[in-house]
Amino acid sequence: MNHAHPEFSVIIVTHNSNHYLVECMKALTTQRNNNFEVIIVDNKSNEDLINFDKFNSLEIKIIKLERNSGFAAANNIGAKRAIGKWLITLNPDAIPEDNWLSEIEVGIKRYPKTRIFGSKQLKYDNPGKLDGVGDHYHCTGIAWRGGEGDSAEIILEDAIVMSPCAAAAIYHRDIYVSMGGMAEYFFCYYEDVDLGLRFRLLGHETIQLAGAKVRHVGSTTAGKNSKFIKYYVSRNRIWTFIRCVPGLLFAACLPLLILSIVTRLCLSIFSGDTSTKLKAFFDAFRELFRIWNDRKVIQKARKSSVLQFGSDMTWSIGKLILRSSDCRPISPEKFSKEPDAPFQAGGLDGS
Repeated sequence: MNHAHPEFSVIIVTHNSNHYLVECMKALTTQRNNNFEVIIVDNKSNEDLINFDKFNSLEIKIIKLERNSGFAAANNIGAKRAIGKWLITLNPDAIPEDNWLSEIEVGIKRYPKTRIFGSKQLKYDNPGKLDGVGDHYHCTGIAWRGGEGDSAEIILEDAIVMSPCAAAAIYHRDIYVSMGGMAEYFFCYYEDVDLGLRFRLLGHETIQLAGAKVRHVGSTTAGKNSKFIKYYVSRNRIWTFIRCVPGLLFAACLPLLILSIVTRLCLSIFSGDTSTKLKAFFDAFRELFRIWNDRKVIQKARKSSVLQFGSDMTWSIGKLILRSSDCRPISPEKFSKEPDAPFQAGGLDGS
């Protein structure tokens, strides 16, 4: 293992995640490619961290935070300590196959102009089914993991997606840092969608690697369908839309965003979480001035055209309802010219 100059820095953010963290670390010890370091960022867990001595074959850095700073801030803190050329965000409940890093390395060499990749996520307890093949972004401002629950065999080739799911995403470190990393005030949820869209606005397309596989549980910390998740998802998807949707596309899609908000509020009457949704929407618009100022910075740095961004979005209502895959084929000419990566003010403070 090249401790001095690892190619990859694998950042694992934990919060009471020991149960799966042990299995995740074991999987990292079996990687065929060992040119990586592991950075553990503990978000003020209520439990003691696992004993890492049994994983002494790995180069491990441990960062213990004094408070739960959220997924976004913790990854940015890990990125500051990283020395690898590529940052990989890996959830503790995402268990990589032994050739995962090798397949990522192959993908990087296959697409030398690409600066952002995603892993193929399989269901933890049923790896024949997809947990998702990247995040798709709908014109209503809703994002989802494409193809969740579908047969894993329907995705056998690399493809372009709107953004990677940060459960197992790969980012070029220099660009991640120049963009300011993840938006820290998001705390958690949609921060990876926001980051992926900002990569896209700078002209970087996400390639979903079919051979780089992890088995993913999902929502192990907050619990599936919890009020915690519903609040942050509802709030942050509004912020993501305002920050990232460019130009005239913003005006065209804004009524669709509002319609989706109203629809979800109506449906919340039946699910019993109306107060959670109302608080999320209120908090989202309360910070509108700050979010709009961030939008100005993001859009000023934009390299992708409004037309290109719009064509990369999903417009099908059927695909949204079914949460189906909207992967796009890879055209060789798209990678004939390396996109610029201008410095975006803000550094790694989420601003």
